[in-house]
Amino acid sequence: MKSKHRNIWGLMVVGTLLSPLSVLTSCSDWSDHYENASGGSNANSLFEEIASRADVSDFTEVLMNTRVFRQHKVTATNYAEVLSGGQSLTVMAPLNGTFNKDSLLAELQTAQGDSAVENFFVKNHLVRSPHSAVDSRLKMLNGKYIDFSSTSIGGVPLSESNIETRNGTLHILQGPVIYNKTLYETLVMDKDFTDIGGIIASYNEDYFDENASVSSGMIDGVPIYVDSVIIERNKMMQAIGLLNAEDSVYYMSVPTNAGWKSAWTKAVKYFNYADNVEKRDSLQKYWTTRALLDDAIFSRTIQSSEKDSVISYWYTKITPEYHVFYKPYEPTGLFGKAKGKRMCSNGILYYYDEWPFDPQQTYFKKIEQEGESTWNITAWTSDKCNTNPKTTNDKRVHKGGYVQIIPASTNGTYDVTYKLTNVLSGKYNVHLVTIPKTIYSEAAKNLPVKYKIKLTYYGQDGKEIVKDCGAFDSTIGTVEGDITPDDVSNMIVAANMEFPVSLYNQSNYVTITITGNANKKKASTETSEMYLDYIYLEPVNE
Repeated sequence: MKSKHRNIWGLMVVGTLLSPLSVLTSCSDWSDHYENASGGSNANSLFEEIASRADVSDFTEVLMNTRVFRQHKVTATNYAEVLSGGQSLTVMAPLNGTFNKDSLLAELQTAQGDSAVENFFVKNHLVRSPHSAVDSRLKMLNGKYIDFSSTSIGGVPLSESNIETRNGTLHILQGPVIYNKTLYETLVMDKDFTDIGGIIASYNEDYFDENASVSSGMIDGVPIYVDSVIIERNKMMQAIGLLNAEDSVYYMSVPTNAGWKSAWTKAVKYFNYADNVEKRDSLQKYWTTRALLDDAIFSRTIQSSEKDSVISYWYTKITPEYHVFYKPYEPTGLFGKAKGKRMCSNGILYYYDEWPFDPQQTYFKKIEQEGESTWNITAWTSDKCNTNPKTTNDKRVHKGGYVQIIPASTNGTYDVTYKLTNVLSGKYNVHLVTIPKTIYSEAAKNLPVKYKIKLTYYGQDGKEIVKDCGAFDSTIGTVEGDITPDDVSNMIVAANMEFPVSLYNQSNYVTITITGNANKKKASTETSEMYLDYIYLEPVNE
């Protein structure tokens, strides 16, 4: 029995941090919102019935000493009073000797003891409204769901059941109902994952819902509320998944603390913001966390065939090009290669010694800009060239489109500037891909396209830096084998280009300026006219 107690008691030291994310109100009387609906013939209240039984006296003592919490503040009301009041409840009382009463009473003397014991023990044995012991699934006062049957509740055998009182139903259990942690609670409370849990918990905040609160007017220009509604929320979990929601079901793949620290050390350098960016350190922390967790959470309700593949929760909202994990239960699949798993009340936590993902398939990804996306041209010399988007079925062309950049005069010079967004503070190879004119017309004459490249980005001080990458020739590319004028030319115009600061989720961006550079006197052998397929930044893995 002592080991059962430890399993419960280990959950009681964190306090209000782990209470379900829900709406709390400042009612002065617990019973205001719930009237007696029991209709039992027993004249005793729930508490009177419990207190009359010697076999649950330990539970009685805990109820008398545990006070109700409201808006993270302890009230004068204890649970003996709650169970003697007008609201109707179902109570599961564990027999004496099946839990450590003394540890619970000692915890109640600490700063957060009432909150911890209330949430993890007392509320874990209470259900709103009277319920008989029949097959059903009910929600506890702490938000947990529990299975009822005629022989057990929450898997704990019944000693006696269906004791009716004037304000509810009492069941006697052969042991306490074990508190089943959510994924979030597991991360916060399990010593193997506290680094991850601590970061997520740091985004907990209370939000005052003015519209839902009841005002009693103004005093000296300040609104006074007789019923304030405070919502607990966590902006990290609102993005990655509601890991503390009992009515959700997730899978989660995370490393233990040592693996998390290693992955964090590697990822954080890619989110180094410029010194003039407001709250740069907070941004770095937030986006580094998102980088490591956006791919780690999977909602079971949105997987079409999870044996074949699973898609990360966050990326169901956008194009999932890099975020589908195939055959996850195979030995080499994401879940199959896990070191172990924890069964939680709202899902399964798969854990590993190391972060189980690849940066170049998650946060440090290839960044592309299609040539035909002319709305991403930030500047061009409109009097010196035209930009005509084209489509084609030629499979050599990336995503079926390109742009034709035509100089106003034969081999005339021009400038066209494209933006590249969400560039991280890391190294990339900068590629520019052109295609032959024969894609548009088989009769066209392919000539080497001469151009120059200039990159504009930002330094640590937030000021622009301009890099002249030099002159290039579209007939000299990275395609293996012999280069001919009919080949697609994939040219690295800047190798190992290191961008000092992250522009992730910023209004600023890196730009690449293409300048036509053909010699006007060599119109028969070279040209400034370009068929631009796309530009991309290739991450350099260090």
